[in-house]
Amino acid sequence: MMRAKEVATTPMQRHDLAVDADQAGQRLDVYLVAHLAGHSRSQIQRLIKDGHIRVGGRVAKANLAVRVGDRVDVEVPDPARAQPAAEALPLDILFEDCDLVVVNKAAGMVVHPAAGHPSGTLVNALLYHVDDLSGVGGEVRPGIVHRLDRGTSGVMVVAKHDVSHRELARQFHDREVEKEYVALVWGLVHQGRRIDADIGRDPVNRQKMSARARRARSAVTRVTKSEFLNGVSLLHLAIATGRTHQIRVHLSAIGHPIVGDPVYGGVRRRVPAHLRSVLRLTRPFLHAMRLAFAHPLDPDRRLEFTAPLPADLQEALDEIVERAQQKNAVTYPGAED
Repeated sequence: MMRAKEVATTPMQRHDLAVDADQAGQRLDVYLVAHLAGHSRSQIQRLIKDGHIRVGGRVAKANLAVRVGDRVDVEVPDPARAQPAAEALPLDILFEDCDLVVVNKAAGMVVHPAAGHPSGTLVNALLYHVDDLSGVGGEVRPGIVHRLDRGTSGVMVVAKHDVSHRELARQFHDREVEKEYVALVWGLVHQGRRIDADIGRDPVNRQKMSARARRARSAVTRVTKSEFLNGVSLLHLAIATGRTHQIRVHLSAIGHPIVGDPVYGGVRRRVPAHLRSVLRLTRPFLHAMRLAFAHPLDPDRRLEFTAPLPADLQEALDEIVERAQQKNAVTYPGAED
């Protein structure tokens, strides 16, 4: 009864949905992802767990298989006030207007507070530098539309209010956002390679993701450019999906893990002399270089942002390139001076 009172007095967005024949048999959370633009599956699962979603008037579970004619009632709480504290942390802001802010996230910074990282996150920095960030469905993640791993640097977009948040989330969900990464991997990977492998939670190590998980979601990574540097390849990668650890998992799955990645096999104790600079890396050589999307309140305005390689990656790469050029500088007998 206490929960019912709390729900009744909390401002809500309400949705009344009916299940069609072609949707019958789907899990409830999967069905709702397709019908509630701007809400991730994890957000929907949280709403289900908190009793905000009913099927046929009854509280349901996420794995319920919906049937033809089922009425699905959804109550989405209005955004809760952000709880993390504002912190005066360094923040590289690439662009800002009244609807969004684009940042170049530093490696080592966690995106939002979580167990083990209650402060020092990108959210804490945003709350200090930017006013009126949004949250969705009561989450304590103001403005966050997508994420980068802690060890990954690069371009991120953050919504400043809920209308912007929902539209940007829709673009990510509908794969309308262009995302380009730069990675250094072990071995030779050819330009044009496409990695199409579903990704899910590793059944043995729950801290990892895997391309061999029993329960997985579709993911595609494309190699748009490749430069071989005598033992490693510098890749430009495009992804439409954005699964957790996607690029790291995909490259490891094809036998070419990202240099410096301790989780997916990218750290090697013994390396050739011309690759010794990678031993100085303290994180995976992965950088979100470019992000392009339509402005959430002006769909005819295409925005594109880039961020150069940070110093730690650039310095390691410069040394590798220099040594690769020296190694390839062969003098042939009889060649003219």
